[in-house]
Amino acid sequence: MSNTTLRKKFNKKEFKVGASSTKVYCWYLVHVLCFKSGLVPFSSILVGILRVFGAEIGKDVRIKPGIHIRYPWKLQLGDHSWLADCYIDNLDFVCIGKNVCISQQAMLMTGNHDYKSSTFDLVTKPIVLEDGVWIGAKSLVTPGVRAASHAVLTAGSTAVKNLDAYVVYQGNPALKVRIRRFTNE
Repeated sequence: MSNTTLRKKFNKKEFKVGASSTKVYCWYLVHVLCFKSGLVPFSSILVGILRVFGAEIGKDVRIKPGIHIRYPWKLQLGDHSWLADCYIDNLDFVCIGKNVCISQQAMLMTGNHDYKSSTFDLVTKPIVLEDGVWIGAKSLVTPGVRAASHAVLTAGSTAVKNLDAYVVYQGNPALKVRIRRFTNE
């Protein structure tokens, strides 16, 4: 089957952007100018812009320039969380708890394609990162993953399944390597 034939049959199923085309276009422009460009280095301004576009954001949140967020109206972010120049491709909802750290160039991907389908259909599933989770630099969280309280995904690792509470995961696919213990408790 040719690529042209596949493209014509591609099925987004019941995918909904969740906003008008005008809002999507406005977000695209603001995103490029204020977030991707790094021209606005102030976290409080970036947080304010995300709220205007429908993101639910708690208090004292830090967002660094260079971040990519596909649809802010599908983002919930808890108090005291920190997002570096990560990539949040939230075709579906992303819920990030309190005191979460998403490090440099980490990726949260809520969408993928059904490789078993001849039409390569779009499949989306939400991602949930509970309180205290740390997603390491250049790591990947795939559609439908839930990282339980204080789980850690180490740098360069890929989470394809749920992460248990207070467990450190490493590798591709990520496997349990140790229990997360705090030295000040």
